[in-house]
Amino acid sequence: MIASVAGKVAAIGPETAVIEVGGFGVLVHCTPATLAGLRVGEPARLATALVVREDSLTLYGFASDDERAIFESLLTVNGVGPRLALAMLAVHSPNALRTAVASGDVKALTMVPGIGPKSAQRIMLELRDRLGPARATAAGMPDGRGGPSPWREQVHAGLVGLGYSARDADEAIAAIAHEAEAAEAAGREPEIAALLKSALRVLSVR
Repeated sequence: MIASVAGKVAAIGPETAVIEVGGFGVLVHCTPATLAGLRVGEPARLATALVVREDSLTLYGFASDDERAIFESLLTVNGVGPRLALAMLAVHSPNALRTAVASGDVKALTMVPGIGPKSAQRIMLELRDRLGPARATAAGMPDGRGGPSPWREQVHAGLVGLGYSARDADEAIAAIAHEAEAAEAAGREPEIAALLKSALRVLSVR
């Protein structure tokens, strides 16, 4: 198993990054928030999970070991593949998923594109004893995400990664900007996961 990759970021795409490792360019599929924390030409380290299929070997990268652990737990659920697991981590941080599963919050899981109420209930039932309790994190920092970067960029990348157009993402960001500005005015870093949820709510009622 390839547990991690470390090297210079060679390229960043909508859903993937290329990390130069020992003279090779390694293609890694990532969450939008993880991609937003990378910069071309700068060093990076990603925790990784290798998904083996009959016709492919696909590497998935995460900003933290905890995020990778959640991804691997999600893959044990019947009907949850790598793309859906990655979408769940694009919408919810690891702690938010733990909290949603522990509290039976169906609405939180149905915010993920591709998950309906029945699927959410089944997922929560299968995950209830696998994710563990929510973990303490530094105040104001999105848990399991990359280092600090502009909140607009991260939220925009998250929405586009979930299939929304750039225009829709811009309009949603404009509608939730007051939340981030209020956090900054209070001396706190805007929480990307919370802002992404708010943006999804805006888009769901359009």
